[in-house]
Amino acid sequence: MKLLSIGTRGSQLALWQAEHVRRLLRERTGADATIVIIKTAGDRAVDLPFGQVGTKGMFLKEIEDALLDGRVDLAVHSLKDVPTVLPAGLTLAAILEREDARDALISRTGVALDALPPGARVGTSSLRRQSQLRHYRHDLALAELRGNVDTRLGKLDRGDYDAIVLAKAGLDRLGLTQRISEILPPEVSLPAAGQGALAIEARADDAELIERLRALDHAETRASITAERALLAALGGGCQIPIGAWARVENGRLALDAAVLSPDGAECLRRQAAGRADRPEDLGHSLAAALMADGADRILGLSGLADSAGPARAGKVP
Repeated sequence: MKLLSIGTRGSQLALWQAEHVRRLLRERTGADATIVIIKTAGDRAVDLPFGQVGTKGMFLKEIEDALLDGRVDLAVHSLKDVPTVLPAGLTLAAILEREDARDALISRTGVALDALPPGARVGTSSLRRQSQLRHYRHDLALAELRGNVDTRLGKLDRGDYDAIVLAKAGLDRLGLTQRISEILPPEVSLPAAGQGALAIEARADDAELIERLRALDHAETRASITAERALLAALGGGCQIPIGAWARVENGRLALDAAVLSPDGAECLRRQAAGRADRPEDLGHSLAAALMADGADRILGLSGLADSAGPARAGKVP
């Protein structure tokens, strides 16, 4: 059996994710793999705000190039970082079972969000998180925060911020759950589409590998993620605009919550819908259309996305 190669970034969390997939491959398929570290544009631009470097695929392009030219066989990504449109020739061959999708607050003093004093400096690189926190508490000072998980925690510990917000799943994976001061409920901070789930990307023509990776695919998670990404694609969104989406199976039905916010948090449009678990794209598209009818296009225009959002429409999401 061929020794596989896994492309990944070199951060502590990315390496954990790659090692996790390597272990699952060995346990479920008998295949072994090596890990190939690839530096991305996002890794090189650690001192620049996300808005200056662009974010669609900023942590993926070099890894996807390595996939396409055959230097690696598969790649492991945090799904929230994966654009809704993949490069030609690539596919999401497996989506692993989702872990906790929620956001987590870590404060220097251990207090929860409501106990932070007015003017407290809260760090996050996500406009989605910033907008929702501004909507919930307009008296906080939201600030840009870049770097890997350990870098962000270090900035908090030395006093650069009073609190920071990270994905709970990443903290759990790194054994840092005890640092969490509060798990933010979806009513306060709706997760990003794909948050908490890992994706394995492969070449679309590698039929043998794709068949092998089916053993790692989790059907319920794939349905949930497909609905979220369909909604995001229909709204014209990426990972750095204020849109939250969270789908899950409840009583045999697929439920989907979505929120569209203005960057300053002043406006927040939220809707929920449910549909068939075997028709996740339909659910995502129909909820996106309902949001657009309620004025999401105008709110997205405040983020400079009026042209890209356009009317929600049906269609395949890669």
